[in-house]
Amino acid sequence: MEIDIEFILENMKKYLAIPSPGGYTRESVLKAKEDFEKCGLHTKITNKGALIATLEGKNKDEEVVITAHIDTLGGMVKGITNNGRLRYAKVGGGSWGAIEGENCYIITRKGKKIRGSIIPSMASTHIYGGEGGNAIRNETNMLVRIDEVIKNKEDVIKLGINVGDFIALDTRTEITESGFVKSRYLDNKLAVAIVLEICRYFKENNIIPKYTTHFYISNYEEMGHGVSYMPEKAKEIIAIDVGIVGEGQESNEFSVSIAAKDKRSTYDFEFRNRLVNIAEENGIEYAVDVYNFYSSDATHAVIQGKDINFASLGPAVDASHHYERTHIKSIINTTKLLINYLI
Repeated sequence: MEIDIEFILENMKKYLAIPSPGGYTRESVLKAKEDFEKCGLHTKITNKGALIATLEGKNKDEEVVITAHIDTLGGMVKGITNNGRLRYAKVGGGSWGAIEGENCYIITRKGKKIRGSIIPSMASTHIYGGEGGNAIRNETNMLVRIDEVIKNKEDVIKLGINVGDFIALDTRTEITESGFVKSRYLDNKLAVAIVLEICRYFKENNIIPKYTTHFYISNYEEMGHGVSYMPEKAKEIIAIDVGIVGEGQESNEFSVSIAAKDKRSTYDFEFRNRLVNIAEENGIEYAVDVYNFYSSDATHAVIQGKDINFASLGPAVDASHHYERTHIKSIINTTKLLINYLI
């Protein structure tokens, strides 16, 4: 089984270059729609703005769903200070320390993109000393400094910036010679690129999956309500989402991570075991893990009352919701497991 890792990485970089904090995802969804249609899939955009791309299978009476969310963390303008700085409201989770010092775009209501940087109010130790510079970072003292000539609040408003405008951080995407992939928002643009590679693989190898498969590109996962529509015949859902690498976790950056439990729910034991068996039968490196502060589109679906069996797996990421990193081996193992599940 030959996985086109360059195809995955190029598509990942393309999606990462399109800002899509939760609530501002239309451009990225339309680009994914275009890419799936190039692979010959029928597509549909839901009322909520998510994308469903369908790959016809041999069995049309029972169907499966594979999800990947295209929305990311980000920010929103909470207010404008008298001296022309922007107050920052989080979109999604993550720590304040994860965004300090990052460059960003402020995206106005009319689509204008204006550069800025995220800094604490007491950034300069030459002014505030070490104690001030080490103050706790929170919503009251983390501000966006706009890269325009601004003296006051009125100057900001004249630029077209208002409360409710989105803030998108630079991703700083880098792929090293040793095979590491580093970027903000690997969670979960990488999963969208993996889904596209699955579609390419089936099309170019003239393979029909066992079941008709709906690839659900959700757009509110980071808000906790990504999957709200379910195809009538769907019997199983797999959420592709990042595995968590770090102290106390079993996941590593080279294997596919298979979730046994997240913060919201345990995953179905038989379904999880079937995925483990597929991995072992096909020589795919895997790790089973339990996550502390985490939920997926699969658990979102069942908590909403959908009658569907559910699992979650994905490439393992170090420093999730921060400056994230994985390895191409984990990406390949994830893709192979999903393809073998569908065959």
